[in-house]
Amino acid sequence: QVQLVESGGGLVQPGGSLRLSCAASGSISSINTMGWYRQAPGKQRELVARIITGGSTNYAETVKGRFTISWGNAKNTVYLQMNSLKPEDTAVYYCHALKMSNYYGQGTQVTVSS
Repeated sequence: QVQLVESGGGLVQPGGSLRLSCAASGSISSINTMGWYRQAPGKQRELVARIITGGSTNYAETVKGRFTISWGNAKNTVYLQMNSLKPEDTAVYYCHALKMSNYYGQGTQVTVSS
């Protein structure tokens, strides 16, 4: 089993920045992909960004150039730096890990509003 705990969400004005953190614990060996999904009210959960062990990354088109995903110094940690935030980025953000199965954290709310 893998447990994921997110932190760093909150309320920010349009154009602002936030950094989300996710720490994995439990059976974390052989996790080869971690990432972030988000779900806005009334919408399906969507992939925001993911990173694999070698460092390759993928981003949703809507966040390219504004968001950056990275590994922490401890390989059980992943960050999502979000810049130039827009109201449409408002959602619950979920950390994700892939190890045989998909694991998700409980989510952290990000609200972009003036």
